[in-house]
Amino acid sequence: MSEDRRTVLADAAIEVLAEAGMRGLTHRAVDRAAGLPNGTTSAYFRTRAALLTALVRRLVARDQAELQAAGEAAPPLRTADELTDGFAALTRQRLTGEGRRRSLARYACAVESVRDPELREILVPRDNAGRDAVRAFLAAHGVADPDTRTHTLLACVDGLVLDHLLTSTPVPREALEGLVAAALR
Repeated sequence: MSEDRRTVLADAAIEVLAEAGMRGLTHRAVDRAAGLPNGTTSAYFRTRAALLTALVRRLVARDQAELQAAGEAAPPLRTADELTDGFAALTRQRLTGEGRRRSLARYACAVESVRDPELREILVPRDNAGRDAVRAFLAAHGVADPDTRTHTLLACVDGLVLDHLLTSTPVPREALEGLVAAALR
């Protein structure tokens, strides 16, 4: 079984989930989205649960790679404005184009994971260079318990992304400034 084929199918499943929702995620729909013959997806992922697990693993891998690259590319954060700029870029990325489709899929999977411990475990936030940069910034600014504060700040940014995904509007900079200010208090 080709890992490349599995990746193509998982990427196609992300697109199907983003476009058609959880009810529209079928083996046939993934076959069509991937441009492959009927039955291909079910040959690689026999059950819907296997397909959904592969989709979530691929989604997390793509998100982690994106956050790792962003964290590695950015210079160390020195000011609240720099951290806010980083969050503004992240929220724009998560609300437009491919990032929007991945966000739609991510939230659908998060809701599904409430009833599926395996998916929930895959979706648990992971360390990456982006998270490390936020944690280092908060620690450098004397925030008590920077690990917990980092988790809270990132969860709040994620909540803004969800809220603005629903309204198809950008996250206002003022909202991000407020979150950063609150994290520094």
